[in-house]
Parts: sequence; C-alpha cells; structure tokens
Amino acid sequence: MKLNVFLCQILNKLMKKILLIMTLFLIWASSSYAQSKRLLFKTAFGEFKVVLYDFTPKHRDLMLRSINDSVYQNALFNRIIENFVVQGGEHDIDIEKREAADPLKRKPRLAAEFDKRAFHKIGALGAGRDGNPEKASFLDQIYFVVGKNIVAADLDSLEIKKGIKYSNEQRAEYLNHGGQPRLDHDFTVFGEIYQGLDVIFEISRVKTDKQDFPLRKVPFSIVENKE
Repeated sequence: MKLNVFLCQILNKLMKKILLIMTLFLIWASSSYAQSKRLLFKTAFGEFKVVLYDFTPKHRDLMLRSINDSVYQNALFNRIIENFVVQGGEHDIDIEKREAADPLKRKPRLAAEFDKRAFHKIGALGAGRDGNPEKASFLDQIYFVVGKNIVAADLDSLEIKKGIKYSNEQRAEYLNHGGQPRLDHDFTVFGEIYQGLDVIFEISRVKTDKQDFPLRKVPFSIVENKE
C-alpha cells in the first residue's frame, strides 16, 4: 500500500514536470523563431538568415512577393550608417524621382503594421518610408538595425514621448545589447536576423561618402529559406 502511494506521488511529480516542459515549449513556439517564413541573404561578406514575423502579415507577404518577382536579386545596400542602420533596395532618391515622373502622381505605400512584439533591437528588419503622416512603408526598401548602446533614461524618455511601454524583456534587450528604440512605432519592424549577425555588422563598417552611400558596391540577393 505504501509502495502504491509512493509510486503515485512520483507519477504526479513527473506529470507536473511534463506539463511544465510542454508549457515552456509552447511559449518558445510562439516566439519569433517559430514564425513560418525565413529568408537567406547572400552577400560578398557572407550569408545571414532572417525570420519574417507572422504578426506583420502584410509586410511579410510583400517581401515574399518581391523575392518571387526578383526585386531583391542583385540589389544593393545603398545607405550605410555605422551604429544606426544598413539600408537596401530602392533608394529614397530613386523613389522620389520615379514618383515625380509619374503623370498620375501615384505614391504606392504599404500601411504601417505596429506590433508590441516588434521593436528595433540589433538585427531587426524594418521597412523604410518617407515622411508621410500615416507612417506607411515604401514597397521596395528595407533596413537592418546595427544600433548603438542604450541606457534606461533613453527608454524612459521614449515611453513618455511616444506613449508606449517597453516590456521587461525589451528593456533587457536594449540595455544589454543596444538598438535603435527611437524608431519604434515610427517604422514597421517585420523580421529579424537569427543567424549571421556578424555579417551585417561587417557591412555596417564599409566606408561611405558624406551622403552615406558606400564607396564600394555592396550587392545582395535574397531567397526563401525552406530548411
């Protein structure tokens, strides 16, 4: 009888551990690394891998369509600012010229998708835009955050200024690793680098002119990573 009670206690403890493990797994599965679409960026500096967020579906789908349409085959990183961002695709100047020449004066944009889970940590993938009041994104311009050191006072000030609230995890990420929080809720973040972050840092150190154009061409191509 005592043996049966002892076995039941062991089984109960084991079941609790199994439930805890399953819960932790489900939490992990809901993180960015469990998102459904991943990309492989190929550059002369090496390759890096990016996950697209499912909670910014319009930007995710636009990116996938652009890849299928070869928009980002032999594209260029054409605006590089160390400790800030590495920007690629269609440059602001080219977009402005193209839209100015359009007799219908069309300015196609994609509506912003701001999600509290997406923020400008190191390696974040964002969509560029102009000064439109809706904060809508350009269709063919992306950037990666290389960032700078952040202190708690920076985040406190931004919370007041923007009316946002950083989670403990987001604060820890910014304070421990840096980023560009001043861009939060102004530019859409729709993915992040999960492997090969050193490559984008190396690209960020390419010498540029006074307008942030790299002095050497920095081409890249993107394919969907279906591993």
